[in-house]
Amino acid sequence: MRMPENAVIFDLGGVLIDWNPRYVYSKVFDTESATEWFLENICTPDWNLSIDAGKPFAIAVSELCTIHPEWTEQISAFHLRWEEMLGGEIVESVRILKEIQSKGYPVYGLTNWSAETFPIARNRYEFLETLDGIVVSGEEKLIKPDPAIFRILIDRFNLKAGKCIFIDDNPHNTAAAAELGFRTIGFSDPAQLRKDLCNAGIL
Repeated sequence: MRMPENAVIFDLGGVLIDWNPRYVYSKVFDTESATEWFLENICTPDWNLSIDAGKPFAIAVSELCTIHPEWTEQISAFHLRWEEMLGGEIVESVRILKEIQSKGYPVYGLTNWSAETFPIARNRYEFLETLDGIVVSGEEKLIKPDPAIFRILIDRFNLKAGKCIFIDDNPHNTAAAAELGFRTIGFSDPAQLRKDLCNAGIL
């Protein structure tokens, strides 16, 4: 069988795993607008990225509570209730992953995820154990789209960027991968992913 790529690399959250802080904060706040305001202005995506980049939850929460003491209880929920932010696996995406594996392609994960909470995901989602390797930002103290974390992936697993397909739902991450020579797929939904993988000759 022709193997044009030597690996397929998946982002995890939003592609294979349904993670969303709204699963918690929709219970904390009475309205959707209050939830969205809090996540845009207090526990922001950039703040969460600092945790993904290796900052301990305890420090990140403490610092933010010092800045916004009126929101201490709600900020603390980001850590104390983090597990509630995990939904199920994205079933059709995982089905696609298994089809790729059945065709003999190595499959890796490259994820922005806290080193403290990633073990929870490992225990919950059995498919993670079938991957050939996973690079976790919190363990490396680097986050996508920093090119350095892509180079860690390449070096650790002896990959060639030009012979890999990288799948991510964040356009900044796919752009960074493309700059390094990866073929990329911007994920929006499993149906689109299947179509793009068929076009790439993988499925």
